Amino acid sequence: MDYLVVLPAQLEQHLRSLRKSRGLTQAQLAQLLGVVQSRVADIEANPGAVSVEQLLQILGVLNAQVLIRDTGLEPDVKVARRGSVPARIKRDPPQGQW
Repeated sequence: MDYLVVLPAQLEQHLRSLRKSRGLTQAQLAQLLGVVQSRVADIEANPGAVSVEQLLQILGVLNAQVLIRDTGLEPDVKVARRGSVPARIKRDPPQGQW
């Protein structure tokens, strides 16, 4: 199932849900990543602070991917400058596990 992520804060729920759906604790995921459990907790609590490289590593371990899809829409310059969410994009992340 695919979920649109517009804001880094939305990753919190998605990363935690994906980890749990794989039956992994934070400690188990940390061991697979070669980091300490507190680092996984930090990433889940503040996913906006994780590097793209680290995010891709986590997703790889969890058998998930990042998909970049060209929507064909013109960039909204005002939105890009402010960092806010365009009105045409749903602001709430999906509920439940994926």
